Amino acid sequence: MKWSSNSLAAQMAAATILVASSFGGIEDTRASDHFDSPAMVANPQADIADIYAWTTPDRRLNLAMTIVGHSFSDRISYEFHIDSGKVFGQTTASTLIVCRFPGPRVADCKVGDVDSAHGDATRPTGLEGQNHKFRVFAGLRDDPFYNNVKGSLGAYGAQAAAVKAGAVVDKAGCPQIDSATAQKIADQWSHTDGGPATNLLANGTASAIVISLDLAVVNKGGNLLAIWGATASPTRQIDRMARPFVGNTLLGSAPFSNDQASSDIRDRYDAATPNTSSTYVPMIEKTLAMQDSLDGKCGNQLLAGKDQDSPTRYRALARVFADDRLWVNSATHVCTQFFAVELASLAGRKDFENDCGGRSPAYDTPNAWRSLLLTGATDGIHWDGLSHDEHAPSATVFPFLAPPDPHGIDH
Repeated sequence: MKWSSNSLAAQMAAATILVASSFGGIEDTRASDHFDSPAMVANPQADIADIYAWTTPDRRLNLAMTIVGHSFSDRISYEFHIDSGKVFGQTTASTLIVCRFPGPRVADCKVGDVDSAHGDATRPTGLEGQNHKFRVFAGLRDDPFYNNVKGSLGAYGAQAAAVKAGAVVDKAGCPQIDSATAQKIADQWSHTDGGPATNLLANGTASAIVISLDLAVVNKGGNLLAIWGATASPTRQIDRMARPFVGNTLLGSAPFSNDQASSDIRDRYDAATPNTSSTYVPMIEKTLAMQDSLDGKCGNQLLAGKDQDSPTRYRALARVFADDRLWVNSATHVCTQFFAVELASLAGRKDFENDCGGRSPAYDTPNAWRSLLLTGATDGIHWDGLSHDEHAPSATVFPFLAPPDPHGIDH
């Protein structure tokens, strides 16, 4: 996710200065997209918080895009890009879904040249397309993302302090931290200001575009779908996102870094596409190495090479993250695991061959992401003490995201 909060500015600055000074040379960062560059913070109506994509038993693809701002702009296009193919990493057909909002309570959405809908999409039942190929909801919903951000900052700060104090960084870029430091990192991550872990985004409200459509509309190239979202003005792409955490924690001088150089790189990354993002692979390699060390063991990250002296140890996973798309196996409606398509295709995990993967709002994605990067497992790292949002979303009942809390917070 990505999010923006001035209330954390001082704490983020202190923690990220320490991390950046210890891991100098990394180029840019974001977390599920609520942390972002100043340019995006100043334009919340264009700032994508999260993207979700998963399938259903009745052969439909469900999509959701949450926006940090509490309204949509009449000057911005909100886009879902859906590429399809038969082999992971290779797509041969594309479908573009575009929603615009020319006036209050007026949505104008088009699914390629197959269907369109125009009118009030704010009712929970949504607005159906003229050709009955899709349904769209657009309005305020509870933000389903959760994160103990202060605990995360404390954990990264503890690791950075160890490096600054002399912990050896191997040739692949992974800090060799001792067990005491690893325990301190886990302890920091599981608390907020020394107390129980709390969700900084608790009761957060976001604008949401939710779409449910016939799979036949988007799988012309094959059953493997690669999905990413973008916002655009008439002259340029403003923001883009697919998987959570890529920009905030895998790009930048350090996780959650807010220096100007990192912000500039984020803005360039936001303006790129999956086809033009290979330049970010070296930056992501360096932050993956840092993530790999947080449990006190280097080399157990998903897809990490065996040679600790290889400068390309983390390249395979870095390439996956640079080509930032949510992969969905639309041949199945069993959806249980974030990153399932990647695990089946790249890591030989046969137990996930029949899982749709993608990202459902009901997944415990933050902990799955953390487990994959720290230990290579799909579960087990629950250090931030959180496993669900305060308002349960649904993977089956449209529009899936819970209604906004009456006392919801504009983060």
